[in-house]
Amino acid sequence: MSHRDQAAQLGKKVAVVDYVEPSPRGTRWGLGGTCVNVGCIPKKLMHQAALLGGMIRDATHYGWAIQPVLHDWGTMAEAVQNHVKSLNWGHRVQLQDRKVKYFNVKASFVNKHTVCSVAKDGKETLLSAEHIVIATGGRPRYPTHIEGALEYGITSDDIFWLKESPGKTLVVGASYVALECAGFLTGLGLDTTVMIRSIPLRGFDQQMSSLVTEYMASQGTRFLRGCTPSRVRRLPDGQLQVTWEDLTSGKEDVGTFNTVLWAIGRIPETRSLNLEKAGVNINPNSQKILVDAQETTSVPHIYAIGDVAEGRPELTPTAIMAGKLLARRLCGQSSDVMDYDNVPTTVFTPLEYGCVGLSEEEAVARHGEEHVEVYHAYYKPLEFTVAQRDASQCYIKPGWPLTMWLSDGVPAEAPTAGTGPALPRPQRRRSDSRICSGDQVWGLLRAADADGGHPPHLRRGGGQAAYLQALGPRPHCDGLLRLSIHPCQTKGTRLTCSPPQPDSSEAQSQDAGA
Repeated sequence: MSHRDQAAQLGKKVAVVDYVEPSPRGTRWGLGGTCVNVGCIPKKLMHQAALLGGMIRDATHYGWAIQPVLHDWGTMAEAVQNHVKSLNWGHRVQLQDRKVKYFNVKASFVNKHTVCSVAKDGKETLLSAEHIVIATGGRPRYPTHIEGALEYGITSDDIFWLKESPGKTLVVGASYVALECAGFLTGLGLDTTVMIRSIPLRGFDQQMSSLVTEYMASQGTRFLRGCTPSRVRRLPDGQLQVTWEDLTSGKEDVGTFNTVLWAIGRIPETRSLNLEKAGVNINPNSQKILVDAQETTSVPHIYAIGDVAEGRPELTPTAIMAGKLLARRLCGQSSDVMDYDNVPTTVFTPLEYGCVGLSEEEAVARHGEEHVEVYHAYYKPLEFTVAQRDASQCYIKPGWPLTMWLSDGVPAEAPTAGTGPALPRPQRRRSDSRICSGDQVWGLLRAADADGGHPPHLRRGGGQAAYLQALGPRPHCDGLLRLSIHPCQTKGTRLTCSPPQPDSSEAQSQDAGA
């Protein structure tokens, strides 16, 4: 969509071929792609609905006399779906305003310059173009080897378009989609269980992932770890009976649910495109299209952007920018290419998690353990104080070389700077210009030291080892503790609290009320 808009604005003659195959459940939607219809937009709105429930509970601490309230799924779903439909209409209007030809049909390649579109009535139309951009995205994966999975389960293609509450729900998977859906379902008051085969949020920093799932569990989400489903059956009363295996013990167990939501990954929409007729190469394992830094496929005038392209982050903002930059290059307006390094992302779980750069595991693998330092801080957002919210999972962890992970109940806003002790100023260890200076990392940590709100057991060193066990045996510092070695390295190591003093210039600025 972004490529279409940019190319049309730059004077190119543009056509869009867009068709959504209904989900196995029969769900269908309009123009706008995954993000608008079954991704970012409805997800964030339902996430917001869940957060509002928590705010209502907090309100009594702030003096609001609120009676117990119940959530109505139908009202929320109608409002969210109406907003999505308004965005669909807006895209149609933009196409018309920019004189872009729109074909709501399925299409596949005939040759390198031609695609064949097939309308609902079977009528075929041939379309030829000088340049062709593939941006078909992906769809949720179904575990078709599991009995009843396709017949009785739903995916993220369906959950946002349900007109009635899904009720007691089993979410199968540990991806960010799985945890985000489970999080807002729990927040809306629904009995929700997450079944995880291995680890949560694979590819993300695993210490931060643990904080996310710990918080979810504290809010009522149940987790079945090390389990895989083997069968789904519909009972006479309409409920779904799920049988699963505990991979550790080998034992089978059974549970009943109203809804089973599969969130076990996505597959690119390439199988029906007849790419071989155009000579476009794909990765045979992932089925994604192979591209170079210019988004060019194995055919010079055919391009691929977004989730369908191999090695690209499955994030809407990066696909939008990649599409705009591609259009500018094709129109001779620019030579800039998309930079996919250090792309920030956020996981909209109940405890929202934002990150940029390498995970700690990736940093160690790339640079070696001896070249990685991790700075970390627990803090308490101001919004948590009056409501007496648990802040033990609010945490910031920049790594060195630069990477940052942030787990915060209110991550959309910068933490309020507090009056706690000054955080140590990290020293720059590498000359790579892409790595920010020690002053920048220090500034991030200083801002995160909101009102000295660390958990009580961290204020004088007690219990620190349990919290740092996952960090590995190398120097760590949280601003309240200065550790020369990891406390788990030496049994019985006594920890002391000796916060560093601010330098003279910093002290002067604080005295001046800066």
